[in-house]
Amino acid sequence: MYEIIGPDNHEEFEEFVTHHPKGELLQTYAWSKQKPYWTFRAIIVRNDDGSIRGAMSVLIRKIPATPFSLMYAARGPVCDINDKEALTEILNGAKELAKQFRCYVLKLDPDVTFEETTFMKHMEDLGFILAPKALNFENIQPQYVMMLHIEGKTEDEVMAMFKPKTRYNIRLSKKKGVTVKICGKEAVPDFYKIMVETGERDQFMIRPAQYFADMLDNLGDMCRLYMAYSAEGEPIAGTIACHVYDKVWYMYGASSNQHRKLMPNYLLQWEMIRWAVENKCRIYDFRGISGDRSEDNHLYGLYRFKSGFNAEFTEFVGEYRYVFRPLAYQFIENAMPLAKKVLKKIRNLKKKK
Repeated sequence: MYEIIGPDNHEEFEEFVTHHPKGELLQTYAWSKQKPYWTFRAIIVRNDDGSIRGAMSVLIRKIPATPFSLMYAARGPVCDINDKEALTEILNGAKELAKQFRCYVLKLDPDVTFEETTFMKHMEDLGFILAPKALNFENIQPQYVMMLHIEGKTEDEVMAMFKPKTRYNIRLSKKKGVTVKICGKEAVPDFYKIMVETGERDQFMIRPAQYFADMLDNLGDMCRLYMAYSAEGEPIAGTIACHVYDKVWYMYGASSNQHRKLMPNYLLQWEMIRWAVENKCRIYDFRGISGDRSEDNHLYGLYRFKSGFNAEFTEFVGEYRYVFRPLAYQFIENAMPLAKKVLKKIRNLKKKK
């Protein structure tokens, strides 16, 4: 049987998720605090001895102008992915929540690679639909990431794994006087200023400064803001990394246009990787890249940069969807892309004024 918990009794759930091999930052209760407009619930399945066998955090949000809600489990569930009984009970819990919150769909994008065919068969048997492959970040979470496997390695051994040009750029950055500091919220304004510059350069939307300040509060010791400074003390780049169990994730990055020749991004990555080594992690996750690795892809630079650290191209199984209300699903999923296009046009018009 399953249990459903809320924010008031999340402690046992959080302990399980943060100490499980499939535990993920986005599955923690701490991460749900980063999403104040969503409702947190967690589904728990227990062993006969009362210990937790599997769990899944879901975030629920009402769809504007409709009576329905979306249920989303980022990188869930957290369990033995081949344990069909646990998967079944977790789904049963989601069905109960769907009734309570009038959810039209459950979306989840598990930490499971496409080679895990047993898991895929279980999900198909349970009635999940696998969304089309998302080559260029079309789904909520990236389907393609770069992972650096560092289990049991020292800093020197990890450095030796990098391609020669990457090692050179790390050393060059230090030689040019760049320093990296772990900062608190006092550095968020500098980080945000550089993030705005990066967003304008690379044409992507950015979150407000308060979002990054909240990350440091909500995630506590799991989260670090790294800032790179020139020899003159000017902030020139920054990154945010998070650590749970045996992984460190590179979450956000920004760099100024004027100081790119100082290679601060290479030094920042090295410092975050050192944090992973210090915590005896198994994985340093560079997160998303495009699944299209052809050189004419406008996102190829991401792959080239991350592959320089000898990270491994990893394809996740992708986004699964369990449809509770087919008619609402068809209407909302078709309407949302159109609404996003309209909002994007409105934002662009406001920028031009």
